[in-house]
Amino acid sequence: MPRPRKRPAGAAGPEKKGQSGKRTKSENLGEASAKVENSSLQKTSAFKKCGRNLSNYWLMKSEPESRLEKGVDVKFSIEDLKAQPKQTACWDGVRNYQARNFLRAMKLEEEAFFYHSNCKEPGIVGLMKIVKEAYPDHTQFEKNNPHYDPSSQEDNPKWSMVDVQFVRMMKRFISLAELKTYHQSHKATGGPLKDMALFTHQRLSIQPLTQEEFDFILSLEENEPS
Repeated sequence: MPRPRKRPAGAAGPEKKGQSGKRTKSENLGEASAKVENSSLQKTSAFKKCGRNLSNYWLMKSEPESRLEKGVDVKFSIEDLKAQPKQTACWDGVRNYQARNFLRAMKLEEEAFFYHSNCKEPGIVGLMKIVKEAYPDHTQFEKNNPHYDPSSQEDNPKWSMVDVQFVRMMKRFISLAELKTYHQSHKATGGPLKDMALFTHQRLSIQPLTQEEFDFILSLEENEPS
């Protein structure tokens, strides 16, 4: 299958244009140490304790605008996914242990929001599903790839990816600004988005969603933007 270069985003403020996508300041190879991995695993456990990693829903960020990194265009929009054979692509290049652990937790047919990040107007643009569970990310072994990790061994790879397939576009674009408005309101009222990882763990390019969060965001399709 094709292996397009894609880059889910998130950096020091996940929506700052020009920042890295999949691998950010918090997702770089300099963090590839046991200490960082242990810390990331603890954070993943924290997600599990509050039930966030036990749902079947995800939010996955990618950059829809062209940006070269080491001569490679890391752009990958939902339109790029739709254009792939069988509308399916591998989700490569994740270089953060916690995000990687979430990839490894994904199961077949689980649904994910496709989120455009590091662009003029970030937000949720469509739905996709997991069609192949986690397996070694080939880009970690490709020396000319911006995601190359010389410390990773083929017999014990550090990094994983999944295959995703386009499901549909959202009925309307759900912007980051709109989601933030609900998040701030729900923090006071106890609403569905009060603990949404997009705001509480915003550097992560792969984020779990509770069913309550997923269902609420889907319900926004039927309403005019707030």
